[in-house]
Amino acid sequence: MQRPTSSLAMLALLAPAVLMVGLLFVYPLGMSLTYAFHNELTGGWDLGNFSKAFALYGGDIALTAGVTLLSTALVGILSIAIAGYLTLGENPRAVAVLGWIYRWPLFIPFVVAAQLMRTFLAKNGMLNNSLMSLGLVDPLNAVSLLDWRGVVITFVWKQLPFATLLICGAMAAMDRSMIESARGLGAGRLRALLEIVLPQVQATVWVALILSFVTMLSALSVPMMVIAGSPTLLTVDMAWRVNSYGDYGVANALGFVSFALSGVAAWFYLRQGLRDGRPPK
Repeated sequence: MQRPTSSLAMLALLAPAVLMVGLLFVYPLGMSLTYAFHNELTGGWDLGNFSKAFALYGGDIALTAGVTLLSTALVGILSIAIAGYLTLGENPRAVAVLGWIYRWPLFIPFVVAAQLMRTFLAKNGMLNNSLMSLGLVDPLNAVSLLDWRGVVITFVWKQLPFATLLICGAMAAMDRSMIESARGLGAGRLRALLEIVLPQVQATVWVALILSFVTMLSALSVPMMVIAGSPTLLTVDMAWRVNSYGDYGVANALGFVSFALSGVAAWFYLRQGLRDGRPPK
């Protein structure tokens, strides 16, 4: 049984962190969610901000959900493939080179990644120039990828190292006896990855995917710099409503929608953790 003095000391240590979270996160979040329902014209509380938000930006809401889900799925597939090869690969040189290369985008900020993709994916960018020099693309048929496709490419390139690092760490911590037994019985690397390794690290995979989903959903610089025009993502719409119109009501309503998308992802992860009979990490 803990002594009262120990409990007080623990509370004293936790108090600054709890206070900072409450003041800098919980309180602003609560105010934003509350005033999403506040009608500045009538002074009452209704769904007018949401009606206006969906009327003006319904397509952007759908595009945001689609782009983020597609990017998350691609991040999951590619990160599992890379982590699986780093864990099960038999060529030490290839494993070392891959393990060195995949980490590069990890320390690049989103704004820098967006600027890199603007020069790489433009109609006269590095990608099309390289394809033209190889004779794979006719100069008249070159197209710009500075739209939702460019956002997906940027998100995947930026988040892939983060997810791979988490999943690879979980795979490296596994007991390799089951893998070696499966390989000894004739199972290939792909089958060992899908049937032996992946089920044991699925909790870490979900953590990586949920964190990647929320990070990409909240990114502002990438859609603002990569997409030239409309439709665009919710973060750009929120910034536009505040900076151009001072319309905090609609901006808060869009923020509520973004929060709801994040909440669905978190609920799905918690549901999976409870279904598997273990507490979520």
